[in-house]
Amino acid sequence: MKKTAVLLALMLATVFVNAQDKRVQKLNKETNLIEVTDYHDNGLISQKGSFDLKGQLHGEWFSYDEAGTLISQGQYVNGVKSGKWVFWSNDTRKEVEYSENQIVKINGNDNLSRIADKN
Repeated sequence: MKKTAVLLALMLATVFVNAQDKRVQKLNKETNLIEVTDYHDNGLISQKGSFDLKGQLHGEWFSYDEAGTLISQGQYVNGVKSGKWVFWSNDTRKEVEYSENQIVKINGNDNLSRIADKN
């Protein structure tokens, strides 16, 4: 089983190129997480974050537009959004609080009507 996990990690630690983006992945031996950087076609970073060895999103994630401007930042815990996420669009900054992948607050207001339950 341990050999299988190491083999999987090595396979995931390779560089992938698809039709639209370039992805660079590497295993961080200290955290035991696979660090990922996706790139836009223009070479600028699209997303940065990490996965656990099960392939679940885990840790801090950052997303950027094609001009390199930060558009979202937040935390995944075992594959689900957790805690405060921040989204930027033009001059607008929105804070969204997640609990177990569910939106519970937007900009500090209780989300009693469950506006959205999206990933």
